[in-house]
Amino acid sequence: MQNKHVFTERLEATLIVGLLLGIALITQRYNLMLYKVGLSVLVASTLLQIAVGNMRKDATPLGGLFFIAKVLLVIVAVFSAGILLVPTFAQLGR
Repeated sequence: MQNKHVFTERLEATLIVGLLLGIALITQRYNLMLYKVGLSVLVASTLLQIAVGNMRKDATPLGGLFFIAKVLLVIVAVFSAGILLVPTFAQLGR
């Protein structure tokens, strides 16, 4: 009998490894390129963890990927709205 949780659990485990790897690369003090790679890995793993952490445990791989894409689009929309509204909010304080 095949486990239905395999996709979600593997994806979560991979993201946890990515988070740990990103933290390890950021904490090293010898190579700036490794720091930059670690920061990129950490940001990507964190954004993906937001989506995967809210995904149903019985999601199929295709359904899971669609869900992740939808969550990432919402994140992009929220960040974009925040960036676009900064000048408006800055004018309110004057």
